[in-house]
This record gives sequence, structure tokens and C-alpha cells, in this order.
Amino acid sequence: MTLWIGLAVGAVALLVLFLRHQKVLKDRAHLMREAVRNEDFMFALPLRGLLPGERELQRALNDMCHQVGRMGVDREIDAWQRLTRVLTHEIMNAMAPIASISQAYLASAVKEGSKYEEGLRAIHDTSAGLSAFVANYRKLSSLESPEPVEVDLTDFVGSVVPLYPQLRWHVHLQPGRVALADPGMLRQVLVNLLKNAVEAGARDVDIRWNDGLTVSNNGKPISSEVERELFVPFFTTKAHGSGIGLSLSRQLMVRQGGDLQLSRRQLPGYAVTFVILMAERLGS
Repeated sequence: MTLWIGLAVGAVALLVLFLRHQKVLKDRAHLMREAVRNEDFMFALPLRGLLPGERELQRALNDMCHQVGRMGVDREIDAWQRLTRVLTHEIMNAMAPIASISQAYLASAVKEGSKYEEGLRAIHDTSAGLSAFVANYRKLSSLESPEPVEVDLTDFVGSVVPLYPQLRWHVHLQPGRVALADPGMLRQVLVNLLKNAVEAGARDVDIRWNDGLTVSNNGKPISSEVERELFVPFFTTKAHGSGIGLSLSRQLMVRQGGDLQLSRRQLPGYAVTFVILMAERLGS
């Protein structure tokens, strides 16, 4: 009798464990679906607490989610680069003769201070400004090829700290943390994020490694409306902004096999967190 009671108790315990495990798997499936629905392709579920086969399946799903996100980013960047090349070509072709003719008339015997001279100068200055504006946007479609090397992130971030003495820095990087990246491009990306943080009124910046180099600041939060357009070329909320910084920064990372993303998960006390994704290398 005691044996049968023991077997019954064991069977009930196994059934309870099985049902609990099934609930865990169901919850995981729900979280993955929600992440995809919200286009949160940085989302990844932990592997602990799973059986070996389930662990491999979860790892594959995490990788697949990241790959889908990367494919979308690549297609979006390619489309914007094509559009930028067409627009810059057409605008430059239209502006070149206007700038040339107005310059020639200004160099001729035009009475200085006359309405005619003022009008010509306005035309020339406007065309020159537009040409410079377009030349700046050519950066979006004519980036140099990256030259990735192993970068010691602690030393790298330390070299940027003196550029922004007005910020309170909170750097949480273990010694020897190394990532594979083009140092010049990575520096340009980090400096752009810090510049935006300062312009948004940030006083504190937190930098750490969490499946990528996370850069958090306590400046003005980014609204959901702005978030959707954040990496669109030429989009800006600043009165005198160019709308090129974040788009260019993302392209700089994508070209070297990484990415730049806005995180939906914020550190306590911080309003905005960007994640610079790149290949990680752990130093000795």
C-alpha cells in the first residue's frame, strides 16, 4: 500500500511539474509574439530553465528574431540610399548653373548695394547653401568601407569622456571587455549619441555592456511618435537640425555587421537608452 501511495504522489508531482513547464513555454511563446508584433527585434528570452532540446529551439528563435530585424534595417537603408543618390544628383544638376550664373553677374559691373545686387547675392547664397546641404547628405550614400579591429571598450569610452566634461559619467564596463568594430566609425556613433543627449538636457550618462554597448541618458524622453521616425533620414525635431545624425550612425554600424537601436527597456532614473550592437570579443 505504501508503495502505491508513493507512486501516486510521485505521478502527481510529475504531472504538476509538467503542467508548470507547459505554462512557462506558453508564456514564452506569448512574449515572442508580442515582441514581433511590436517590432522589438532586440528581444531575446533567456535559455535557463529549459530542457536541452528546448534550449536549442529558443536559441534559434532568438537568432531568427535578430536576423529578421537586421533584414528589415538593411532593406530600409538600401531604399534610402537609392533615394538620396537620385535626389542629390538632380538637385546638384539644377543648382550648379544657378550658382555659376549668379556668381558671374555678381563679378560684373553691378552697383553695390542696389536691389539688383542684393537679389543676385540672395540667389547665389541660397544656391550655395543648398549645394552644401546636399553635399552633406551625400554621406548617407557614400560611406567608406569599415576596417574592424578589436577595440578595448573601457579605454575607448575613456578617450571620449573628456569631450563632455559637463556630463556626469557612469561607466560600468569590466576590464578587458573587447568588441570588434571600426574605431573611427564607432567613435562617430558614440559622439553623436552624446551630442544628442546634451542637446536633450541630459546631465548623466550611463554606459555598460548588455548584449551590446548601451548608452543611457536622463535627458528629454523620446515620444512614441518620434520613435517611429527616429532613424529616417532628414527627420528631425530640432529647429536647426539636419536629420542626418542617427540615420548616418545606424548605417555606420550596419556596414560593419552591427546595428544601432533604441531600447524599449530603460534603466531606473534614465529616459533614453540606445544600444550599439557589434561583434563581441573578450580579452584575456
